[in-house]
Parts: sequence; structure tokens; C-alpha cells
Amino acid sequence: MPKQPSREGLELSQTQRTLPIALLRAREAVMDYFRPLLAEHDVTEQQWRVMRVLDEEGTVDASFLARQACILAPSLTRIMRTLEARGFVEINRDTADGRRTLVSLSKEGGQFIRKLAPASAEIYQDIESKIGSERMRTLLDEIEILLESLSSES
Repeated sequence: MPKQPSREGLELSQTQRTLPIALLRAREAVMDYFRPLLAEHDVTEQQWRVMRVLDEEGTVDASFLARQACILAPSLTRIMRTLEARGFVEINRDTADGRRTLVSLSKEGGQFIRKLAPASAEIYQDIESKIGSERMRTLLDEIEILLESLSSES
């Protein structure tokens, strides 16, 4: 990895070869494929992530949802309100603990996911065809190893 001296004399990797930048660039490249579909249906990336998590997990509390969808809590509040206004999610207080907010995908939200699923799967297949299914599996496995390794230290 090419190094570049900083002003303090420390050697830094060139930004093109640093993990944070590489992961961000990869994310942007992947999302460039999905953004037209989401825009066509007037849904943001964050809203889509929230609905996908709810579709997979069922009713969850807002804290869990924020973590799983990789969204900061203040942003999630706004996203949940927007999705509720569109009829895609249902938001309720936990009867056992009034401090907790429970969120679930509504019937309409589930129908919306099913409507976009074929196009989303087609986009995913297109991306996979460019790098190969084995490389895709390996890449996802390696990212999972990275996440597990880093989270075990925190």
C-alpha cells in the first residue's frame, strides 16, 4: 500500500487504499444501481433499509431498528413519521414499557416491499454477474469477519 508522509512525519496510506474510503466508494458504486429504483417509487435509501429490516424482523423496538438499519436515532424518528404517513409502518408504545417505541411493517408496507422485490433482485443479480457469485459470497463473508472482529474489541 503506497504511503505518504504527513506533516508530523507519520506515514499515511493514500486515501484510495484506505479501508474507510474503499468501503464508502464500494457502497456508492452499489447504491448507484439501486437509487433509480428507489427514486422511481419515491422512497429514500434510509426508508428502504427501515422497511427491509421490518420485513425481515417483524415488530421491533426503535433502538434495535436504528442499529439494524444503520440509522441514527434522531433520523429514524423522522423516517418513521414519514413511513407512517405513507401507511407503510405502524408505530405503537410498548404496553409493558411505555418508554419503548415498537415499529412494524403495515400490510401496505409489505405490499410495497413485494412490489419492488423483483426489480431489486434483478439489480442485485446484475451486480453479482459483474463480479461472480463466488466473489460476492467471499466479499460478504470477509466483511462479516471484519465486522465481528472490530465489534468484539469495542
